[in-house]
Amino acid sequence: MSLFVPKFDESVIVREADAEVVGGDPVGVRLLADSSSTGGALSTVRVTLGEGADGAVPHLHRNSAELFYLLDGAADVLSGDDVVTAGRGDLVVVPPGKPHAFAAVPGSTADLLIVITPGVERFEYFRHLQRLRLGEATLESLLEVQELYDNHYLRSEAWDTRR
Repeated sequence: MSLFVPKFDESVIVREADAEVVGGDPVGVRLLADSSSTGGALSTVRVTLGEGADGAVPHLHRNSAELFYLLDGAADVLSGDDVVTAGRGDLVVVPPGKPHAFAAVPGSTADLLIVITPGVERFEYFRHLQRLRLGEATLESLLEVQELYDNHYLRSEAWDTRR
């Protein structure tokens, strides 16, 4: 077993008013701390989803685990071939290499704190997704940066069946 020791000297403090928000309704992403500010320890965002809104399509991270903590509402979370419904206060941690996705449960909103560890520079990834939503980028451009963001898209029959 290897131990990763992050390298940063100061505590990371992000005030809500200072955090960049990408998107809005039905999907808003508050960029909290990226890998560069935490010495590689983690990357974290807060995602708010409108009623039944999709958060992320099925994908996996080869080198990082992803943690989903439900601050409010309810979300379906794909973990491998299982789809679990998480409610307020529930935690789901998906290990590296395991397919996952998330979305607000139909008829419900969801407010999630998401942490990826070890961290990957993700802020630009979320900005890229916003450009895609606005028609300023192509799906092909997103597929070209899968390695950069350790975000590898895939199909999931379990997700397609449930959603």
